[in-house]
Amino acid sequence: MTTYKLTAPQRLDVTIDLPASKSISNRALIIYALSGGRVLPQNLSDCDDTEVIIEALRNMPEEINIKAAGTAMRFMTAFLSLTEGTHVITGTERMKHRPIGILVDALLRLGADIEYAGEHGFPPLRITGKPLLGGELEMAGSISSQYISALLMIGPMLERGLTLHLTGDIISRPYIDLTLWMMGEFGAHAEWTSADTITVEPKPYQMREYIIENDWSAASYWYEMVAISDDPDATVMLTGLTDGSKQGDSVTRYIFSLLGVKTVFQTKKQGVPQTITLKRNGRCVPRLEYDFVNSPDLAQTFVVTCLAKGIPFHFKGLATLKIKETDRIEALKREAKKLGYVIESRHDSELLWDGERCEPACEGIDTYEDHRMALAFAPFALKQTGLLINNPQVVSKSYPKFWEDLKTAGFEIIEN
Repeated sequence: MTTYKLTAPQRLDVTIDLPASKSISNRALIIYALSGGRVLPQNLSDCDDTEVIIEALRNMPEEINIKAAGTAMRFMTAFLSLTEGTHVITGTERMKHRPIGILVDALLRLGADIEYAGEHGFPPLRITGKPLLGGELEMAGSISSQYISALLMIGPMLERGLTLHLTGDIISRPYIDLTLWMMGEFGAHAEWTSADTITVEPKPYQMREYIIENDWSAASYWYEMVAISDDPDATVMLTGLTDGSKQGDSVTRYIFSLLGVKTVFQTKKQGVPQTITLKRNGRCVPRLEYDFVNSPDLAQTFVVTCLAKGIPFHFKGLATLKIKETDRIEALKREAKKLGYVIESRHDSELLWDGERCEPACEGIDTYEDHRMALAFAPFALKQTGLLINNPQVVSKSYPKFWEDLKTAGFEIIEN
């Protein structure tokens, strides 16, 4: 097992070239393939999740191994259902225990030919692609938005298009809106036609050149560092971000404004990728309550930030955390305890901390094959010299250059 020992700098003053957005890259690749595109989108993410989609689309082998990439599993399942040929799509052992049945059932109702090659309801899947009629579907809005996005993106290629009725509470709506916006960028007609219904017309995509925006999720870890640094003049500049971004995690800037971080855009132009500057604003709420139903991937970042700053919190909307790369709710509780903090969970969808402490353990932070565990906990080195991160290579799933960027910022990283 590889372990990194982190020692943070006293001063924080750095410019970071962020990675491209994984969410936009993965959607752009599927839409590009459905449009018959011959030129890949520009500034694609170099993370594992995007690389497995590129590799699959380039070679289309009989067995497609998407490793630990949940987005790739969902998006490629829908894509393969109407792509000529028979393929088996599989992944890591953890992936084989992540549910896929809801998406498969929806595709079967559209006429897809899909069989389970292992346990019912889970990957691997054997998919024989063929033209699909489309039509109307009803799905729970409380499921992963990736299921919904996967169906929406194939909608324009269905003979009758797709009308998707979402029941109950709709979670991660910004990710659905991101998908609809990107579909429109490639000429599709897809929109909310009521508060709970999305209609996609049977109008094929149009090929075009496309440039990917940088990643607001990756930006969140640098916001975290500015928030918890003891340097009153801490300054971080981040490249390639857009004011008014469609990325759901762009809400980062607003939540961190409550935790003492100010965001300054280089210009006032909206929709243009530019450099932003993060600085301390000297104002911080005494307690943070937030519903992450629309941006659950930010939960780990804000849990660690609040612990480091001693700010009690109550976070809701975390139901999907249990079916991510790991059970993130339990993982956060265990790893926080190693740092001396006792977090409470409720209803499998809430996390609370009222300030309770415990004796810290002299152990490394385990990452559970989950990139966001490493990314979110690493900034805690600003509070604990010599912080240990186990299996740090997991960051390659979304932010391969993270450790290099930390070194650029002055962090000392020693491999144990």
